[in-house]
Amino acid sequence: MTTIAHRILLRALAPTLLLAGLATAHAAEPVPGHPRVNEVNQRLDNQQRRIDAGVASGAITPMQAARDEKRDAAIAQRASVDEARHGGHLTAAQARRLNRAENRNSRAIRRQKH
Repeated sequence: MTTIAHRILLRALAPTLLLAGLATAHAAEPVPGHPRVNEVNQRLDNQQRRIDAGVASGAITPMQAARDEKRDAAIAQRASVDEARHGGHLTAAQARRLNRAENRNSRAIRRQKH
């Protein structure tokens, strides 16, 4: 590979590697007494596994994976902000909004893999 090809590859993979590290750090034990928080976290973990499987199989390019992981990171950030506002809990409306965002990202992942 040429130096330019290395740079292009690193640029493409850098966000994926960074976000994969964030997603791995995000994967945590369930929080007792917080079912909505656990649901959102579980869905984010599942989507990360789907993205990883898509990249491993070649169905999703590293650039597509980076975009999907960026969306998931935004959802996780919104969830953290919402939790902070309500003492570690999510309201039903907040959980509904986060689930809609996760549904959109899930559909995007599915379209890319098939």
